[in-house]
Amino acid sequence: MHGRKWKKGQPIFSRLVPHNKMKCLCSGEQLKVDEMIRSSESVTTKDLSASGYSSQNGEGEQRLDTINIEEAESSLREGVHLNYEEARALLGRLEYQRGNTEAALRVFDGIDIAAIAPKIKISISKRTEHRKFRSHWDVPLMSIHAVSLLVEAIYFKARALQDLGRFKEAAQTCNIILDTVESASPEGLPENFTTDCKLQETVCKAVELLPELWKLAGFSHETISSYRRALLGHWNLNAESVAKIQKEFVIILLYGGCDASPPNLRSQMDGSFIPRNNIEEAILLLMILLRKFTLKRIEWDPSIIDHLIFALSISGQLNSLASQIEELLPRVLERKERYYTLALCYLGEDDNLTALSLLKKLLSAMEDPNCVKALLLASKVCGGNSTYAEEGVSFARRALSNLDRGCDQMESVANCLLGISLSSQARSSASDSERVSRQNEALEVLERAERMMLGKDHRILFNLCLENAEQRKLDAALRYAKQLLKLEAGSNVKGWILLARILSAQKRFVDAETIVNAALDQTGKWSQGELLRTKAKVQIAQGKLRNAVDTYTHILATIQLRTKSFSVGIKSSKVVRVGNVTEVWK
Repeated sequence: MHGRKWKKGQPIFSRLVPHNKMKCLCSGEQLKVDEMIRSSESVTTKDLSASGYSSQNGEGEQRLDTINIEEAESSLREGVHLNYEEARALLGRLEYQRGNTEAALRVFDGIDIAAIAPKIKISISKRTEHRKFRSHWDVPLMSIHAVSLLVEAIYFKARALQDLGRFKEAAQTCNIILDTVESASPEGLPENFTTDCKLQETVCKAVELLPELWKLAGFSHETISSYRRALLGHWNLNAESVAKIQKEFVIILLYGGCDASPPNLRSQMDGSFIPRNNIEEAILLLMILLRKFTLKRIEWDPSIIDHLIFALSISGQLNSLASQIEELLPRVLERKERYYTLALCYLGEDDNLTALSLLKKLLSAMEDPNCVKALLLASKVCGGNSTYAEEGVSFARRALSNLDRGCDQMESVANCLLGISLSSQARSSASDSERVSRQNEALEVLERAERMMLGKDHRILFNLCLENAEQRKLDAALRYAKQLLKLEAGSNVKGWILLARILSAQKRFVDAETIVNAALDQTGKWSQGELLRTKAKVQIAQGKLRNAVDTYTHILATIQLRTKSFSVGIKSSKVVRVGNVTEVWK
């Protein structure tokens, strides 16, 4: 090709077709070169004039890529015979590669895909047999080059439809490739089958493209089915391609908003694990990806562990998540990030001591002693336990000293945690003066946090209400309790119970019982345990012993019904806990 000059004004197809006779594989007729050139000229004139492109317009024409022309010439030399569909496939490919999408699509539309698909299937099927033989009814087989050219034409047609926004048609077109190849060779194409052609490469591209097309078309179930088909079929994909499909599938399962039905894995052996829902299937894929990385089959992708943390967290399998993080290779996660993530896992499983131990390692002088998020988490862990309240105060103060001024949210959180730790520390104080001093400071920092958040943080309001109630400042506690109930719109049982107990502490038992009854009307049956206990105690305080007995009977009946309904034992029926709310009955 080097040194060869093309005649301007000569059609693209006539430049590439060698000057000899071609045999039409469909009809068996001999076509002369001149006839084929005239046919190609009519194709280019009819299909490309509407798009403003003319191969005879020398001013607007740009030279074709040298690689594409060489490939086209090589293709035609290998198969001296070229039929009408193959001619269109070659011309359409060249037009698509030049960026003439609409023109290429018009050329591809002239190929009768429904007619050539069975021939492609037969040609592939016969050539994948170990012993080649021909029976008396066998039709002439297409060459491997012709099969590759036509399959590539179908793929480029799907890409052209995608570029034009016709995603459903593109997916249906792309699906023809997979249906044809899979039915012709269910066990996959042999390794030596595509030595000199692009068939395997085109099939792999189609496998990766199909789920994306269904996703763009908005068909969720078809998207999921396509991903499963890509992963379970025999497509001879390389490890990186499989990993890419798996990661994309995980994203659809976790965030796609569609509940996928369990896969029908007929090829699985008895006793193998079959995912029951999206989360289990996503976790399974992520575990496979982690295994591949451990075996150094794929490069590391940080998003894998991010998706795994999300999936295991929402499924409540924090112990499993902790185990996976501990098994990761050291270079995958930084040691500081590993400590913090593990601390969150153990904290979620109520193993506070282990979580605190990990946070202390993170906050040591050897690691990151000024890590604000670790300091805040450590203060939260310590604040709930009077034994570690002093450490909680220290962690909160260190967090405040390391905060960048201007972030009111972070500062309010640090002040809230400091107030909780100070309140917890006050309850274990050795002297009254020390207790009063810490209580006053706790109230001060909680009020500062409330002002920063303009009364819009329910956690600060709850602790502020609780602290006022413990200090017997019942009017202030009542005000904050009403503000909390309004902010949460009555959606939290804790707010109702706190308000009822403050009213009871003010000897307003009738109002307290009314509040509890209102809460019961808005609460589900399985969340009424603590509300009923509070109601019974209010009734006892009023001297309504018979009513209190009826209320306790109701509690026992609810527990028994729940135990019978779920068959999980009395342990699962424990009432809703209200944190460290102090009952004030005096």
